[in-house]
Amino acid sequence: MMGFSFRNGLMVAAAVTVLAACNPDAEPSGSEIIPAAEAQSPADTPATSSVSQNVDAIHQGMLVMDTHLDTPAYFHNNEYDFSVRQTFEEDGTHVDLPRMKEGGLDGGFWVIFTAQGPLDEASYDAARNAAMLRQMSIRELAAKYGDEVELAFRADDAKRIADDGKRVVYQSMENAYPLGTDISLLETFYIGGLRMVAPVHFRDNQFADSATDVSEASFGGLSPLGEDLIRKANELGMVLDGSHAADETVYDMIELSTTPIILSHTGVDGVYDHFRNIPDELLTAVADDGGVIQINAYGGYLEALEPSAERQEAMAALEERFGGGYYDVDDETREEYRTARDEVDAQYPAPRSSFEKFMEHLLYALDLVGPDHVGMGADWDGGGGVEGMSDITFLPKVTAALLEAGYSEAEIEQFWSGNMLRLLRQAEEARTSSLGSPNVLN
Repeated sequence: MMGFSFRNGLMVAAAVTVLAACNPDAEPSGSEIIPAAEAQSPADTPATSSVSQNVDAIHQGMLVMDTHLDTPAYFHNNEYDFSVRQTFEEDGTHVDLPRMKEGGLDGGFWVIFTAQGPLDEASYDAARNAAMLRQMSIRELAAKYGDEVELAFRADDAKRIADDGKRVVYQSMENAYPLGTDISLLETFYIGGLRMVAPVHFRDNQFADSATDVSEASFGGLSPLGEDLIRKANELGMVLDGSHAADETVYDMIELSTTPIILSHTGVDGVYDHFRNIPDELLTAVADDGGVIQINAYGGYLEALEPSAERQEAMAALEERFGGGYYDVDDETREEYRTARDEVDAQYPAPRSSFEKFMEHLLYALDLVGPDHVGMGADWDGGGGVEGMSDITFLPKVTAALLEAGYSEAEIEQFWSGNMLRLLRQAEEARTSSLGSPNVLN
């Protein structure tokens, strides 16, 4: 796996997608914008050694889920093997089957991600095809590793699958852009197993305003088409995800949705004021409505990270050489730019946040809205990971920190899976559609 980098592996649909950067020191990768992989110090490497055997046993005995796994970006890449234990230090990846077992991650929501592109019919069609390919890759994973993983369609599936010793595969859609203007297409994805949908990503789209599109708001929240999307998701029994949405969009989602919403990978403004983080009053509104925030581990949203002077100089030279950044160059030049950017990243790694800062966000949210409304969606394989928690093998450290903070084992299991499964169950109970998802993989 030497030489494999995340950026080289994810862009299956690069020709049809353009992602809007909110961080000038970044480029597209998975669902987020991430710096190059930076090796952890040797002391950080053995994850389970940092917690006691008793805590690790408690953690392994819980149903542990994450609501935002961008790992499907790898599934059609020849250099990624889900069955082989890899390392963040070697290739920048976070998730594979051996590490899921080691870190006690039972599964979660695996993401169908499509970056935001132009709002025209040709681009909608291309994005639709890319999203269908991504959903196909998730179902292929379940077929190929049927003895180890299983597709999940209902809230009650999670415990049954985990009790069978398998990993749980729910599906979510980050950015509804691939639906174009045909809301009924959501039914097709539902039949394929989709159970969570986020209307918007880094830029305003046909459905809603984005938190990181700092131009003049397009709709002041949801568009009329976005309102139709919310109604269709409720009809189908999908959980609605307000991550990446502008505050006004989230308020509109709360008002219109018949079931509580989730923020599948989000931080809090109370710790770091950033467009992608949620202010106290809005988080309180989400929780008062029964919703949940899943705290992410994306460093650029946890704190302000200042690149070294050498890195800033190298990045400025790169932009001068290419006449702009990744999003400014044409398709033919983009691969050349990415190669040059990889060289800069290797020589002058971007700064990274810390486990302590991640826990600061997590404990802040818990203190504000309580353990019935907080979980974890670290953005693994999409930009997540911090010093001291470089991949999913470090998840027992989170359990240890929550125990140390005084939370009970029951509350911690609510954090790991109970809250998100409650939202999924509520969406199921409120659905009015008769559509189903045949679990046929042969």
